Amino acid sequence: MKPEEVLAGARTIAVVGLSRDPAKAAHSVPAALQAHGFRIIPVHPSATELLGEKVYRKLEDIPEPVDLVDVFRPSGETPAVARSAVAIGAKALWLQQGIVSAEARRIAVEAGLEYVEDRCTAVVRAIAGISKS
Repeated sequence: MKPEEVLAGARTIAVVGLSRDPAKAAHSVPAALQAHGFRIIPVHPSATELLGEKVYRKLEDIPEPVDLVDVFRPSGETPAVARSAVAIGAKALWLQQGIVSAEARRIAVEAGLEYVEDRCTAVVRAIAGISKS
């Protein structure tokens, strides 16, 4: 499946590593997706609210179904995130631009998740004109 198809098929996106800093891509990218109608669920170790949404400490704490897990963490942390994405029944795992992991790919693909790496969700959304609004 192409990245734009993965994103078009998602409505609820859990963002692992969503930043408090509006100057960082890990904040502005999820904010842009939210502005185009995607439901963003922040996953952060210490924040309580980001982008007006309740923050969860880990994917397994999210009490609703997640379509896509969008990752803004170093490549070395992504296999654990992939395992969590599989555990919660996410449909897809997306590693942001600059993030690549053969192990995360293997975990996701073997479990039947769609997988995208080294691509920016906001760029793909803009180029493909995807909006949920």
